[in-house]
Amino acid sequence: MTAPVVHSLREQIREHIVEGIVSGRWKPGERIVERRIATELEVSQTPVREALRELESLRLIESAPNKGVRVRNLTAADLEESYPVRAGLEQIAAELAAERLAADCSALEPHVTALYTADRLADGTAQVRHTVGFHRELVRAAGNGVLLHTWEGLGIEVFTALSIRWLGTVQKSYAEEHQELVEAFRRRDPAIGALVKDHVLGCAPRA
Repeated sequence: MTAPVVHSLREQIREHIVEGIVSGRWKPGERIVERRIATELEVSQTPVREALRELESLRLIESAPNKGVRVRNLTAADLEESYPVRAGLEQIAAELAAERLAADCSALEPHVTALYTADRLADGTAQVRHTVGFHRELVRAAGNGVLLHTWEGLGIEVFTALSIRWLGTVQKSYAEEHQELVEAFRRRDPAIGALVKDHVLGCAPRA
């Protein structure tokens, strides 16, 4: 039995704010009031401030003296910037994880199964969650803490969600594309790194 994932208060607040931005509660250019979020979630302003600072480092929000914190007016070009970096990291991860995943793809398979359902239902939320979950497991399989930390720092989930929901980025089939990667790992495809890199670049929004 897998233990439930426990998120810190800051992470929970961050997810709350991200979901608010992605869903349109806070629109580009709109102010996010720290005190209001703290009151709404019944927490102190300190973890709210920490969460906002983290989202600013991801370039999702911006702050200015006497103007407070606002949602950035992100363009397709802004969202696209992280993809070449992510593709390079995942190429390295795939090459490091190749032997491990050739022997056992069980960490990836539940996400592919879930993506078939998400594709059938056109469930954008589930497509984001399981696409990111698949790639997180791929990077984790590389067994390199620095690589995983760097990948996590790109805010993959946030930018994947924004690409799909704001820009309508659509792949031919989220499930089929990820199934193809699983099969490439299983057959020990010598070009697995390049396949993963091309896959990630193919997911980028077009400016």
